[in-house]
Amino acid sequence: MQTATFGGGCFWCTEAVFQTLNGVSQVTSGYMGGELKHPTYMEICNGDTGHAEVVQITFDENVISFPELLLIFFKTHNPTTLNRQGNDMGTQYRSVVFFENEEQKEQAKKIVNDLTRENVFDKPIVTEILPAMEFYEAEDYHQNYFSDNQEKPYCAFVIQPKLNKFVKEFKDKIRPELLE
Repeated sequence: MQTATFGGGCFWCTEAVFQTLNGVSQVTSGYMGGELKHPTYMEICNGDTGHAEVVQITFDENVISFPELLLIFFKTHNPTTLNRQGNDMGTQYRSVVFFENEEQKEQAKKIVNDLTRENVFDKPIVTEILPAMEFYEAEDYHQNYFSDNQEKPYCAFVIQPKLNKFVKEFKDKIRPELLE
């Protein structure tokens, strides 16, 4: 099993996407990239701790590769907005790939170069590519947020449309039982 850590804005949205994938055994919402030890959600909300909202993904590389996860990551958030995703603004919502080793670093750089060369986005990609730091698991109420709160307005109006778009483009990567 391998680990990938991505920050793509609100971790509730990112978590919901990666939980659907074949080969992904666990997705944990949390914080990475800051100086403060054991930050809380309230502490990172002001954007002063340096942490990003991230998801840490445990995956089987024999089923889904790190480059495939990267492509999904880049196509399911806006990597061209600095410290912002939709209405969420602040450094905690920045686009970032925290790499575990040199291979992940090189693969992340390659996909950014490929997406740029192919003009996939209208603006330059501003995603940071940084070495993984200590991961701090978010509070329990942030885990499995979409699954546990589908009736809430944020889930219905922000996360569900993102999932619908994701399913159309990456149907072949989704666990079969979720497509029934």
